[in-house]
Amino acid sequence: MRIYIAGHNGLVGSALVRAIEKSEHTWIGATRQELDLLDRAKVFEFLAKNQPDAVVIAAAKVGGILANKNHPVEFLSENLQIETNLIDASHQADIPKLLFLGSSCIYPKLAAQPIKEEYLLTGPLEESNEPYALAKIAGLKLVQAYRRQYKKSWISAMPTNLYGPGDNFSEESSHVLPALIRRFHNAKTTNSPTVSVWGSGKPLREFLYVDDLAEACLLLLEKYDDDVAINVGSGQEVSVNALAHLVAEVVGYEGSITFDASKPDGTPRKLLDNARISHLGWGPTFSLREGVENTYRWFIRNAQTN
Repeated sequence: MRIYIAGHNGLVGSALVRAIEKSEHTWIGATRQELDLLDRAKVFEFLAKNQPDAVVIAAAKVGGILANKNHPVEFLSENLQIETNLIDASHQADIPKLLFLGSSCIYPKLAAQPIKEEYLLTGPLEESNEPYALAKIAGLKLVQAYRRQYKKSWISAMPTNLYGPGDNFSEESSHVLPALIRRFHNAKTTNSPTVSVWGSGKPLREFLYVDDLAEACLLLLEKYDDDVAINVGSGQEVSVNALAHLVAEVVGYEGSITFDASKPDGTPRKLLDNARISHLGWGPTFSLREGVENTYRWFIRNAQTN
């Protein structure tokens, strides 16, 4: 397949590039300067001209709790525009395959664990990232609508919390794991005696190394054709407390760690049920420690640009 990766320079997109370059497939992409995904006419023009065999929608406006809290309009509006532009343009260009990447935050805040695909829309969402989650739900529902109305072999996947090389380490908009890497690295280099972590440290989180997701995406494009938006997770969960201590150990920070319970925890627990994708023969290959070590090495090499 010749695969167009929307967002090929991002965390997921760059991992997809690495995976495709090790496979029999090829890829194409366009930078933000070359193609603004918010420009509907340009997106239609690009896909009509390039005619890939498959489109992977890895482009999105993403961020952590603080970014979602401060910019709800952008997280809802821009993500809706990006996904509808790409999905509608793929239909217009008659693209045979499409993979829409959502997020595990689409599931109810208090969903039973582990979270099965059928739990979608069975309860209220986590308030801190509701606009982003609603945009992702709309995207997967649009894919389902195209499947039903136009008989498309298009699919959606719902990854758990992702991390790895190319992650966003910014103070304002990063997710928990890259934020911890940066914070402990800075504390180590400045000899800070204490690092304070947001929240109580009690919430449980599941993390997936992004190169494992990339391999799952290729498998799904080759083998999966179903209406269900399939879960992709590691099957392992860790408390934020344990994660903070693991990151500190990898970074080499030897000071104390405190938890600021006045800050929001977010969803108390979020573990995906992996049964569907496991039956297709996929499973993660990177342990959490190995993934954090790889990510920290990437951060050290690229710290000046983050």
